[in-house]
Amino acid sequence: MLQKRHQLPQEHYSETEYFIYCLEAVDDAEAENNTETQQNLEQLSLQYGVASIYKTCDSIEELENSLNTLILDDHNFKDYEIIYMVFTGEANSICLHGYLYSLQEIAEIFEGRLTGKIVHFSNAKVLDLDAEEAQYFLDITGARGVSGYGNEYAAITSSNLDKAFFNLFKEDDDMFEVVEELHKKHYNLCKLLDFRLYY
Repeated sequence: MLQKRHQLPQEHYSETEYFIYCLEAVDDAEAENNTETQQNLEQLSLQYGVASIYKTCDSIEELENSLNTLILDDHNFKDYEIIYMVFTGEANSICLHGYLYSLQEIAEIFEGRLTGKIVHFSNAKVLDLDAEEAQYFLDITGARGVSGYGNEYAAITSSNLDKAFFNLFKEDDDMFEVVEELHKKHYNLCKLLDFRLYY
């Protein structure tokens, strides 16, 4: 299992309590992967001063272990606000090792353990939930919101918009103001990718 931190020098910890926790699905979590996602997190740290933890996972068990490790053991990074999920999948599911898991199943695995967090999906998968599915996920996990994109990955990845979204949270933790500001500053990209937030 690969874990990589993109973090600020120690003296900056007192200035920022804002971290991204990124989980990316890969074919083999033991292999050394240098993905576009990792490169984007490095840029996020260098450009915006937003620190992150990056982990790969190749099974549902690995996904569960990764989040459990963070929630229970990782005291330096306890103040993360966003869980950034880079997975393929369908409208209301993620794909791991060739298997689809519904967001309802994911919610039950992390019951009560995502309180106050925002779960953000890159556009590697479409996020399309009906009101009942979204409410179930939020109620079961305790998450503040679930965000992602309604349009499939094509020639454009959501990475630049993701970085802008994360950086806005550094300035303001009001979820609604952040989304409003994101649409003001990046209206065309938000429309093109169909940015959406369920809360």
